Amino acid sequence: MSASPVVSTEPQDLLSLAREAAEAAKGLVAEATRRVRATVLSDEGKISAEKMETAQHATHGLAWTATYAEGVRELAAYAQRLTESGEFGETESLLVRIGLGEYLDQIFSGIPMSQGEMVRPTGSLGLAAREVAKFRTPAVETLIAEGNTAENRAALVARIRDNGGAATIGKSGLDEDMEAIRSEMRRFGLAEVVPHAHEWHSQNAYIPMEIVTKMAELGVFGLTIPEEYGGMGLPKISMCVVSEELSRAYIGVGSLGTRSEIAAELILCGGTEEQKHRFLPGIASGDTLPTAVFTEPNTGSDLASLRTKAVKDGDVWRISGNKTWITHPVRADIMTCLVRTKPEEKGHKGLSLLIAEKPRGTDAEPFPVQGLSGGEIHVLGYRGMKEYELAFDNFEVPAANLLGEVEGKGFAQLMQTFESARIQTAARAIGVAQNALDLGLRYAEERVQFGKALINFPRVADKIAMMAVEINIARQLTYFSAREKDEGKRCDLEAGMAKLLGARVAWAAADNALQIHGGNGFALEYAVSRVLCDARILSIFEGAAEIQAQVIARRLLETA
Repeated sequence: MSASPVVSTEPQDLLSLAREAAEAAKGLVAEATRRVRATVLSDEGKISAEKMETAQHATHGLAWTATYAEGVRELAAYAQRLTESGEFGETESLLVRIGLGEYLDQIFSGIPMSQGEMVRPTGSLGLAAREVAKFRTPAVETLIAEGNTAENRAALVARIRDNGGAATIGKSGLDEDMEAIRSEMRRFGLAEVVPHAHEWHSQNAYIPMEIVTKMAELGVFGLTIPEEYGGMGLPKISMCVVSEELSRAYIGVGSLGTRSEIAAELILCGGTEEQKHRFLPGIASGDTLPTAVFTEPNTGSDLASLRTKAVKDGDVWRISGNKTWITHPVRADIMTCLVRTKPEEKGHKGLSLLIAEKPRGTDAEPFPVQGLSGGEIHVLGYRGMKEYELAFDNFEVPAANLLGEVEGKGFAQLMQTFESARIQTAARAIGVAQNALDLGLRYAEERVQFGKALINFPRVADKIAMMAVEINIARQLTYFSAREKDEGKRCDLEAGMAKLLGARVAWAAADNALQIHGGNGFALEYAVSRVLCDARILSIFEGAAEIQAQVIARRLLETA
């Protein structure tokens, strides 16, 4: 601490402080990366997987610290963009000030990786206090001192309560076209989904096909598919907005759209022209519902250990083996199946992707086709599509349905979709978090205790304020990842960070919203109980938080 904080209220002062603080956080991450990297190098000077595993607290802590630093950077960029467009008002200023103050404070004092695990620059990352101090610049000190204050939180809650029905708290930073898409999805969600979502969840019922049909009419399933294949040809950021708003209404509805997005991306990236023209128009129109069939019992994220095999028999492949945690397989028309077609090849090299066609099933007859059976996995949340364990017994797939008509490329083809999948998951997390905020705010305004509404108690209002602040940070990080993807840039690091942070923000928001409800939040009749269950899955699927942190850390360490 080399200087006392200087009070600054002008937008340009805030922008300057934000930029300087973002550079300081970047510098701290760079120094921590160098320190952690030195502990995981092999004798040959390469990253050692064994040493990385031993040092998981440090490597994963580095991933979280870098993610927070990226969040700070994106807040600074958000403030810059809105200032340039003349949209940086009081609400936006409060979101940025509180967010910068809180995330900088956590970067330097401790970030929660989970409820019981903290990462600190001293100790966790091996930095001495004097090394950390040089990055705690006057700008950082000012923002920590003046950012997340009781006065700022109270002012933000006052702005939230006077939001005037705007879809987001503070400007999103997107253009009019994207906001028009948001408005359309928001209207659809409020009219068609929100009134029924809790009943679908409570009854473990499928999202009605009428809803699926209306989603198709809105173009949800073909948003980013090129026009030549029947889609709308919109950028990936449009899928973020759609996923966010539909998941805000009900995560199952939001996830229906991402099923199609993932399948379409697989075929676009790895399929032949014939396969693209054969499958993509149906996916875009909603006539073809896909599901992803990757995970197996006892493998989880370890895809290299997959054992389900496919054997070539004339003009067909015959699949045999078991898959688990398959979402929406009963009503799906095609399954993108990751299978081992080269048993002599160990690890990833023997894997291929097959586009397996099947008839739609029902609860009474889930899999009306020879060679495929399954049982439902009953789950806490993320309902509406149903999860299954599948058993394949010589299930036939035409030889022409080998993705790209090439063997042994399945893992590489799947990897091409990971960026988009994680960006979409981050967007779904934002939607769930926003749903939690909506429910918590409404209850806090309506519930009267000790003669006044709950929102008038600072601890309750503070929860609302921090939900809004963290949702904005996660949103900006997610949108940045999508923009990078739309520009054709590699963004696996940024997408992973967006997913890692978004999932934690969703869980924190749901937990706090339930706390605001008190005992009523624990009652199944209240929607917040569903949102808590839905939020919990987000740090598990599409790469568990620990796997996500491992991937982020390895990228950071390899490029240091």
